[in-house]
Amino acid sequence: MRLRKVKGAMDKVNESTYTIVDPEQYKNNFNSVFGNDNEIHLEIGTGKGDFLIGMAQAFPDINFIGIEKYESVLVRMVEKLNELELKNIKVIRYDAMDIENLFNHEITTLYLNFSDPWPKVRHAKRRLTSEVFLAKYDHIFKGIPHIIQKTDNIGLYAYSICSLSKYGYTINEASLDLHSEDKFNVETEYEHKFSSKGVKINFLDATKE
Repeated sequence: MRLRKVKGAMDKVNESTYTIVDPEQYKNNFNSVFGNDNEIHLEIGTGKGDFLIGMAQAFPDINFIGIEKYESVLVRMVEKLNELELKNIKVIRYDAMDIENLFNHEITTLYLNFSDPWPKVRHAKRRLTSEVFLAKYDHIFKGIPHIIQKTDNIGLYAYSICSLSKYGYTINEASLDLHSEDKFNVETEYEHKFSSKGVKINFLDATKE
């Protein structure tokens, strides 16, 4: 699906107080962005921001950073944030392929919500739970690596469980129908759309000792 260009999106993103414009300068010191030593949670592919904003509101003592590659998507999140007063959330326009250049053992939890499944075999290395990316994440995690994933794509879900397990992760929680369980859950915009149509949401929580 082609992204619809939003006029002036990059300027709007960069002008927001929630945006970290030159993020690589904060490598090794992202806590200074928030002015505290609270743990930092990261979402790759933050989209229009419903999930991360909801999490920041629910957990004020955790710092949240959202990474999104496309400014035409990120601008919608920024517009929402500009109407709020949240001190524990920041956004970065960045390509996750270079994630190890951004953080150095500073992230405690990583969220992968409704990532591109890259269904063709020849594109498997582009999946955010491929060995290629898991190796990159080794550089960003502080303490025990912790990944939480939600997806509507059962193929990506099965692949993720296999890939994570092979890489040394333990699957602590797994569900083929997250919304059927009595579990705290902040929905993404895609999740709300899919679940309203009866699509089941797959969930996993994994750590690596």
